Amino acid sequence: MSDSQATPNQATPPEALLANPRGFCAGVDRAIEIVKRALELYGAPVYVLHEIVHNTHVLKDLRSRGTVFVKSLEEVPEGSVTIFSAHGVSDAVVALGQERQLKVIDATCPLVTKVHLQAVRYAQQEREVILIGHEGHPEVEGTRGRVQGTVHVLSTPEEVAALQVKDPSRLAYVTQTTLSVDDTRACVEALEARFPEIQGPNLKDICYATQNRQNAVKELLPKVDLLVVVGSANSSNSNRLRELGERGGVPAYLVDHPDQLQAEWVAGCQRVGVTAGASAPEALVDQIMGRLQELGVATARENDGQRETVVFQLPREMEAYLESDSSR
Repeated sequence: MSDSQATPNQATPPEALLANPRGFCAGVDRAIEIVKRALELYGAPVYVLHEIVHNTHVLKDLRSRGTVFVKSLEEVPEGSVTIFSAHGVSDAVVALGQERQLKVIDATCPLVTKVHLQAVRYAQQEREVILIGHEGHPEVEGTRGRVQGTVHVLSTPEEVAALQVKDPSRLAYVTQTTLSVDDTRACVEALEARFPEIQGPNLKDICYATQNRQNAVKELLPKVDLLVVVGSANSSNSNRLRELGERGGVPAYLVDHPDQLQAEWVAGCQRVGVTAGASAPEALVDQIMGRLQELGVATARENDGQRETVVFQLPREMEAYLESDSSR
């Protein structure tokens, strides 16, 4: 129980404290904007390989505008406008897009592209690449598919201990961007302890947005009795935020719809912390806040936090298409 927790019979209604920053990061903003502009420029349908970002509300909105999400490029008619999601894709997917003569717009987050380039550079140095991330995640599959050679995917120190490599002196690691420095620290320390000559990226290269949102939650935890994380169940970074609350001893729940909020969660709380994963829209946060108000949360205020000013430019393909369109 935090020092701010009240009793169930308290006279003062609870308040909400919103994490700052929360919600959309620059990469997600960019990816969604790419889809919307492509629809304006070419009209529907526009095809997107995989979910552009992991949020059900964003996907529903884009589907209503004429976006078609596919699991494979084989589902896309030849020559169609096709967008690669923010999570990135493999070299094989890029080649298939060219083979099918698709008009491809790459919405890969620039920070994911940076990881791709790091992994490729390490492989070119004849190092075995270790990717700290979650097996099966689209970003992990895309990164692995950019490397010519062995890529070991792991996410725990136990997996580091069991890892079999060809040459312990020729190793390097990169990380999934939706994991923070804190998420990867145990694995990195285990790798460096077992393989002292291993190379890896500067900690500053790990996604700023993931770390900032986790830092914001850490700021909230001593002040709140409950943590509500707004985000979809398949959002990696949203799940990490929920886990962070639980590890901090605060009941934490991941919600993607106002109806998922339960009255018993709020009962007895003096202060409810609210944050949102990097793919959750602020409009959904507003809906969650409305439901909390119905449950008796009387006031809401923003917690102090780090202001984000990062903006990513649209991809070269989009700029070229826009210039071509404007010249007609």
